Amino acid sequence: MVDIVHGATGAQGSPVLSALIAAGHTAIAAVRRPEAVPAGIATRQVDLASADSLTSTYEGADGVFIHLPMGTSEVAAAQARAVVEAVTRAHPGRVVISTSGQIIDQPDSPLQAPADSPIMTLIDGVTASGVPMAVVAPRLYLENLLLPVVLGPVREEGVLRYPLPASFPVSWSSHLDVAEVVARLLTDASPTTGTVGVGHLPGLTGPDLAAAFSSYLGREVRFEGITPEAFGELITPLFGPAAAPVVDLYRTLNAQDGSTIAEGSSAQELLGLRPRPIGQWLEDLAVSSPHSPTFSS
Repeated sequence: MVDIVHGATGAQGSPVLSALIAAGHTAIAAVRRPEAVPAGIATRQVDLASADSLTSTYEGADGVFIHLPMGTSEVAAAQARAVVEAVTRAHPGRVVISTSGQIIDQPDSPLQAPADSPIMTLIDGVTASGVPMAVVAPRLYLENLLLPVVLGPVREEGVLRYPLPASFPVSWSSHLDVAEVVARLLTDASPTTGTVGVGHLPGLTGPDLAAAFSSYLGREVRFEGITPEAFGELITPLFGPAAAPVVDLYRTLNAQDGSTIAEGSSAQELLGLRPRPIGQWLEDLAVSSPHSPTFSS
C-alpha cells in the first residue's frame, strides 16, 4: 500500500510515517523541504496551498494522512481548500485527518470548531468528495508536558505545574498513540469512517500525571495547578505572540468540567486500541532531559 504523509518531519507526521513503514506500507513524505527527510524515505515536494501540487501527489495513493499546520486562519483555510480540491480530483483510496486537538464533535461546547473554520472546511469538503474518510480526534497532547517550562520544574523541584485544576480529567494522548490509530485506519481492509477519539478513558487528572512522573523518575512529584495567565508568562519567551491563543484555550478549558473523548467513538471501542500508560510513553521517548519547545494544543 502507498500512503502519503503530510508533515512527515514534524511532531505528528513523523510517528505516523514510522508506524506505516513498520506496518509494511510504502509511506511517502509529502513535505516542503525534501532535504529535511531522513535518507531512505521516499519523498514528494508539495505546496500545501496548491491543489495542482497536491493532486499529482495523491493520484494513485491508497491513503493520505493530513493535518493542518499551525499558522494563521487565512493560511490554514487556503490549505484546507487546496486539499479538498486535490482529494476530489485525485480520489485516493482513503483519507485520515487529524484535528490536532480541535473539538469537532461537541456542538454544545464553547471549544467546538466553527462551521467555517479551516478544520471544518477540510472535514466537510473531504466528506463531500465521496472518498472514505476518518477523523482522528485527540484532545491534549502529552508532549506539552515536555516543554522546558513544565518538565524542568518536574525534574528539578518535583512539581508538575500546568494550567488546569488538579481534579480536571483529560483524555491525554501522545503523538505515538495518534500514529498507531492513523496506521490502523490506513491499514484495515474494511476502513472505519467518521470520528475516532484518541485518549485515556477515564480521563487523567493532574495528580495522575504527577504519580506517573514520580514512578518514572524515582522521586516524589506533586501536581500544582496554575492560572492560564501564569502559564502564558512562562511560554511567551518560547512562542512569542503564538502564546496568546494557548492562554485563551486554557482559560476556556478552566471554565469546563473536563476534556474527555466519548467512549462510543473512541479508538478503544472502535479499533481496540488503547493509549499507552504515561510511564510507557516516558520510556518510549526516553525522557531524561528538557526537550526543545514545541506545543500541540
